[in-house]
Amino acid sequence: MPSTDANAVRSPLHRLGQNLRNPFALAYLGVCLAIVIWTVVVTVMDDSGESMAGVVPILATTPGSLVFLVLPGGKAMFFVAVVIGALVNASVIGWCARALKRGNQSDATR
Repeated sequence: MPSTDANAVRSPLHRLGQNLRNPFALAYLGVCLAIVIWTVVVTVMDDSGESMAGVVPILATTPGSLVFLVLPGGKAMFFVAVVIGALVNASVIGWCARALKRGNQSDATR
């Protein structure tokens, strides 16, 4: 019979959700959203077509975004790369914040 206590093993999606609900991870996702909105506004307002504003969200979501940026797909792949990179980085930030908050205690979700 499966265990239902607090020390039961959680699914990877549950842990991902915990990591993404962390305030630091949410703040990072908010900053990434603001950067993407700024990039779209600057690029639309630029008449010359030589805007380098798209570099900023890529750098803000590196290294996850660089993996997906090399895939073909044009502008749509740019946004997919930024979103996936931001989610990966936010998950790592949330995991690190949980680990630092926990200190030397064992993880209750493991």
